[in-house]
Amino acid sequence: MDTDKDLDAARVGEREARISTPLLNLYSAGFCHGIGRSGEISAPQPKAPGGSIMHELTNKLAKYAMSKFGLPNIKDALVVPMATGMSLSLCLAGLRPEWKNDTLHKRKVVVPRLDHTSIIKGIKYMGAEPKIIEGEIYGDAVRVPIEKISAGIDKDTFSILSFTSFFPPREADNIKEIAKLAQEKDIAHIVVNAYGVQSEEWMKMIRSAIDAGRVDAIIQSTDKNFLTPVGGSIICTPDKDTMEKISRTYAGRANASPIFQFLISILSLGIKGYQTLIEEQKENRKYLEVELNKIADKIGEKILNVFNPVAVALTLDNLKSRNLSSLGGALYTLRVTGPRIYDPTKKSFGMCCNHYPHAYIVMNSAIGATKRDIDLTIIRFQKSYDQFSKSLNQ
Repeated sequence: MDTDKDLDAARVGEREARISTPLLNLYSAGFCHGIGRSGEISAPQPKAPGGSIMHELTNKLAKYAMSKFGLPNIKDALVVPMATGMSLSLCLAGLRPEWKNDTLHKRKVVVPRLDHTSIIKGIKYMGAEPKIIEGEIYGDAVRVPIEKISAGIDKDTFSILSFTSFFPPREADNIKEIAKLAQEKDIAHIVVNAYGVQSEEWMKMIRSAIDAGRVDAIIQSTDKNFLTPVGGSIICTPDKDTMEKISRTYAGRANASPIFQFLISILSLGIKGYQTLIEEQKENRKYLEVELNKIADKIGEKILNVFNPVAVALTLDNLKSRNLSSLGGALYTLRVTGPRIYDPTKKSFGMCCNHYPHAYIVMNSAIGATKRDIDLTIIRFQKSYDQFSKSLNQ
């Protein structure tokens, strides 16, 4: 339906979906015109009714999927060709006040400390300033108290963030109470739900927050949740007008590839297929913890008592500091990808607080991981740990 497929068309514009090789047409599934118009990413464009229909269909399927997997109280969804950090910038730009002389000061975004650079970059990218609220240690877990979050809001604040999915020891925020606080203070509230769609518990937290207070937008990655190539996000809102504000913020047209990649994935999986993956993820998460507990008993360590439906953290307090980074390198050499090792004597970034008392390794059993992945990881971790633990008495 796009004009570049019309053999009789006389194309004299500067952007006519011209390509250098048929390989590019194959890679883009033929959506060479992209999506959106210069003023709004969700607006239909006359030269690309095919791409526009594809995007609209994909958005409706995204909304349907998100409602099926935990958020029946959202009103709209938008699939965008940007990963989580840039999608956060887009949402903040759509929700910020119009910066004029009397509102230029309203540039602050309150952020319960979450040690991920893309969050901070996403805030600064659109001209705002993050106000970091420090995490505190509760047993093994790191949380950011709602009282401290409330105290961080002032006359310069226009938005607050909350988070679901992250690595232990950081636990999810009290999103429901933050939503109430946002409603009380009349500030925007964005939930960063990076890989949280796969968790019934995290999705329930967001659903309750929408019902109890103010939630303007929820952002989740397409690759982490729906097994697509990197490059897309789903933005959900409980209010259609809010989504319109966000979509109008996007500058120019957009690449259609991450959109049709999500469309392919969600149609390929289907609701039942995705639910099966969720059930497998839950079983694998239990299995990972059981296996790491066995190792903990052998080496005199413990599993951190932190609520996280995806990840498990094992202390490494008996290893010398110099061996912690070497352990990570050894695991990579053995082709174990994804674990994170933290040494509190070197830096606090990653722990979401200062002075965390344990060194530890984090492993994930995210959606799409298999029991085989876990078994190989456990074997190779034990082999690597045994190698470096020999230096304990040297």
